[in-house]
Amino acid sequence: MGLKGLNHMKQSVISETSKTKMLSKKVGVIVLALVVFFLLYLGLPDLFPVQARIMTAIVGLGIILWAFEPIPLGLTSFILLLLMLIFKVADIDVVLSGFASPAVYLIVAGMMLAKAVHSTSLMERLSYLILKAFGRTAKGLLGSMMIILQIQAFFIPATAVRTTLMLPVSSMILQTIGAKQGSSLQKMLMLGVAFGATMSGTAIMTAAIGNILAVDLLNRIANIKITYFDWFIYTFPFWLILTPAIWLLLIKLYPLPEEQQSFPNMKEDMAKKLELLGPINNQDKRCLIILIAIVMLWLLEPFHGFHPVIPAIAGVIRLTFPGIGCANWEDVVKINYNTVLLISITLSLGYALVDTGATQIISHYLTADWILTAMKSPLLAMTLITIFAQVFHKFMANVSTAVVTLMPIVITIALHAEVNPLAIGLITAVTCLYGFMLVVETMPNLIVHSSGMLSQRDFIKPGLYATVLTTLLSIVIAISWWKVLGLF
Repeated sequence: MGLKGLNHMKQSVISETSKTKMLSKKVGVIVLALVVFFLLYLGLPDLFPVQARIMTAIVGLGIILWAFEPIPLGLTSFILLLLMLIFKVADIDVVLSGFASPAVYLIVAGMMLAKAVHSTSLMERLSYLILKAFGRTAKGLLGSMMIILQIQAFFIPATAVRTTLMLPVSSMILQTIGAKQGSSLQKMLMLGVAFGATMSGTAIMTAAIGNILAVDLLNRIANIKITYFDWFIYTFPFWLILTPAIWLLLIKLYPLPEEQQSFPNMKEDMAKKLELLGPINNQDKRCLIILIAIVMLWLLEPFHGFHPVIPAIAGVIRLTFPGIGCANWEDVVKINYNTVLLISITLSLGYALVDTGATQIISHYLTADWILTAMKSPLLAMTLITIFAQVFHKFMANVSTAVVTLMPIVITIALHAEVNPLAIGLITAVTCLYGFMLVVETMPNLIVHSSGMLSQRDFIKPGLYATVLTTLLSIVIAISWWKVLGLF
């Protein structure tokens, strides 16, 4: 056998070994999930009725499978749905009610809007314009990437979608400026994409799936209705202060040599790319006008009373209608149904937790006298809930699961303590968005890490600083701004 044959055999053996190790890990996670299921079912105290016990065990199983993803997210979701139906944890209408939630249709319409926008050159053109104007220095380049993500947040839902759209642009920029693999410049810019995408979900209700779920749960459990405009008013100080704070943090953590601080050719390079795109066409103009109209209708919800899903669906119809739209229906309808299943069934889990009484019982264990007393103090309440949410979602790549699991519990605790559940629910939802230190904390971290430009080690130090910074500033903003708004 020749050298080539030996090398091929060696590679085959390595490949098979890798597959075996990966399969072993997946089987190990599934076994762990089953162990957690049975431990919860058999180990919970008698205070839990059978249905609440089973429901809590199902949620525990789901958290392990969603966190480590040994099988596709949508498949896990279907398994949980089947278990809820088989064990009859609640009425079938409750178990399937997640699929009927307006939040799900808003997310579906949002993903379709993102597909339609991506079929035009609008966002690509916008990116090049911003980079042309501000991308001639390292600071400006970092800021440009983060600004692009914040602007996209108005039109493109889900931090994962925006990160995915931004990744090729950032890769092109790194290649243009000649940033070396593993250099401080590369790390700073790629962390800017991950952290910027995470921050972009803060103030725009439709910009993060967790926000939409939080609004739905507050309405369902506490009968509190939050409009698109309300969410913006409550959360824009977080966005306004924390985004530049993260930008400044990355600049301070990654000081660059003189030769890497300016890129005089960036303006010319971006001008060439804009020239290749040509003048703005009718397709882009129609897309921009429709997007602006959707955002305006969202903002004006207090006046016209339309649920945000109505402008979103109307926008999809207008963008794809033959002859007058700017995107093909066949392309726009190709959305990620794993996400649709995940969102629908996590909502069903949340509703079933409440319906079976599991949320009430879990909250009962968390309502010691000192906790109820602490909840009456805005400072202590915001501190406790923020730290609790931070710790919980440290190992959750799926923000949706973290929100749907935590929100019913913290809202119930707030009701027991006789404090406004709106403030407690909002700080939980916002905190669940912010994950910087671990790759598995948020989808932007995972997507940027998957590019091969950053390792887990690269997230630790800047992520730790960012976590401390966002935690402290979130608490301060909440107890000051929300007090002005009357939430306390």
